[in-house]
Amino acid sequence: MAKVMLIGAGGVAGVAAAKMAQNPDVFKDILIASRTKVRCDAVKADVDRRVAEGNGAWAKASESPARITTAQIDAMDVPRLTALINDYKPDLVMNIALPYQDLAIMDACLAAGVSYLDTANYEPPDEAHFEYSWQWAYRERFEKAGLTAILGCGFDPGVTQVFSAYAQKHYFDTIETLDILDCNGGDHGYPFATNFNPEINIREVAAKGSYWVADPADDRPEVSVENRKAFDKGWWVETAPMAIKRVYNFDQVGEKDMYLLHHEELESLGCNLKGIKRIRFFMTFGQSYLTHLKCLENVGMTRIDPVDFNGQKIVPIEFLKALLPDPASLGPRTKGKTNIGCIFHGMKDGKSVDYYVYNVCDHQECYKEVGSQAISYTTGVPAMIGAKMFLEGRWTQKGVHTCEEFDPDPFMAELNRQGLPWQENFDPVKVG
Repeated sequence: MAKVMLIGAGGVAGVAAAKMAQNPDVFKDILIASRTKVRCDAVKADVDRRVAEGNGAWAKASESPARITTAQIDAMDVPRLTALINDYKPDLVMNIALPYQDLAIMDACLAAGVSYLDTANYEPPDEAHFEYSWQWAYRERFEKAGLTAILGCGFDPGVTQVFSAYAQKHYFDTIETLDILDCNGGDHGYPFATNFNPEINIREVAAKGSYWVADPADDRPEVSVENRKAFDKGWWVETAPMAIKRVYNFDQVGEKDMYLLHHEELESLGCNLKGIKRIRFFMTFGQSYLTHLKCLENVGMTRIDPVDFNGQKIVPIEFLKALLPDPASLGPRTKGKTNIGCIFHGMKDGKSVDYYVYNVCDHQECYKEVGSQAISYTTGVPAMIGAKMFLEGRWTQKGVHTCEEFDPDPFMAELNRQGLPWQENFDPVKVG
């Protein structure tokens, strides 16, 4: 029976804690730690209540409840965090906190000799830029320490990479193109709100768009290219933010506008997929969201650098975060579904193959089960599954790894068991 230390107390962490509690045969002892202990206590209280009620997916949890405790910790304080890890002695540290804290938590895990898992790659707090290089630099240290670090084990990144490994293992000799589609068809009723941490969400959306190609000579850009940068086996092609738009009809959601974004899993998939020539990532946005975001950008509210205000320094995007609804509070208001998946094109036994694998998740069903909307659910459930894979000895390769580097089959089976069933389509409508 494993002990897990969960760092974070937001919406995703709440889902991860809930799903761990639903699997007490693996997760027997859970410590929830965050800078604000009262939020940890609230997560614990909600999980304890659902376990006691024992309804639906919680029936197993009520038979043999996991022990849940809480603690206050500033994850950026490496010595104190190391001491807390040494005191609790977990089998795994799950980092469901902010991406700014990834490296500090990895340092503490190395110091304490404990393996690590997160849901998003590192980005510096003072720069709207994220990539795996900072965490990949830890590969040798984790390997020499005999520890495992699993990076980006949410849905995208995370499940999208497991989908890719599954497609490569079962349906393709080579995958030539991959389009990752992230559609949120939910409506929370607010004029403007973000479905996950506003700082991370807005920085991601406001960044330059980019896609990965193996050979820029084969690329036929449809918009002005702002930059091309060599990376590993291929190239990044950068565009202005939101410059490339498509319309796609999503199963159980309908027709939505989607826009090309930069996303971290493109970076690792470009290294690990055999024969890959192009990878793109698209996310849906409504016009109201984009209009509000543009207004906020125009007046400087999305800035990440400090400004002087009444004799003190404030960061505009942090102030904006304080004004916006807490994503963890959106659950009871949000209706509709998400649809996230991957469309592949490649070759198998000399024949052309197209393959689409995706999950549809219902916001209201998520709220009924764990008290969250589907965005938190689709990130928190895969984090729990990744931890389960490690603790059961299925994903234990030493060093620092992304999800497509492990065997996808047991993870795919758990998705069906844990509330994120996937569907396949061998004749999908392609993205132009």
